Amino acid sequence: MSDYVIAPPRIVAVPVSGGGSFPVRRIFCVGRNYAEHAREMGHDPSREAPFFFTKPADALLTGGADMPYPPATGDLHFELELVVALGRGGVDIAEMDAPACVWGYAVGLDMTRRDMQGLAKKAGRPWDMSKGFDLSAPIGDLVPAERAGSMANAALELRVNGTVRQSSDVANMIWSVAETISYLSGLVRLEPGDLIFTGTPEGVGAVGRGDVLEGRVGALPALRTRIA
Repeated sequence: MSDYVIAPPRIVAVPVSGGGSFPVRRIFCVGRNYAEHAREMGHDPSREAPFFFTKPADALLTGGADMPYPPATGDLHFELELVVALGRGGVDIAEMDAPACVWGYAVGLDMTRRDMQGLAKKAGRPWDMSKGFDLSAPIGDLVPAERAGSMANAALELRVNGTVRQSSDVANMIWSVAETISYLSGLVRLEPGDLIFTGTPEGVGAVGRGDVLEGRVGALPALRTRIA
């Protein structure tokens, strides 16, 4: 018999290409990790160290399911990202040791209530609810690192209703995957099951009900979702 007084929450997992599933512990997201995106948001990318925000694990949306248009916004934005899944963790991980922590990669979307975020920024308040709302993190199938190969020069492309809206390359990240893992591990203990959304390039914009989003990063399985 269980000692839990209520039923424990379900384990959130991401499907793995070829079979199996990857259990998720936490989701960390890197803010403004592409110079041109930082500039389009009104910031100077040369003046800041990486910063992070989080989403709850159950914000993930898998299997190409529809994403419900969230409440409390009239300005829902897409942000295409390379997602890194960690199979090992630690504290103060050296940059040279960081690649060994990577279990695999996937394509992800950091969906954002941009109007809510803007108001929170102006008021100097946290903007968790603009980023961490229900089903705000659509994600494609994970590919193990040994099969995915190097993602250092992978092309990123997001299409909305067939039209290219974001187009860049992972090589344009300000902080590489290894640098990001190393820096983040100096702030918190990383653990197996953690996901890192590594930031989005320029071209973010709004979508509405009925729009179909298709994201690709290199040769990883494409991510598709429809705003319902």
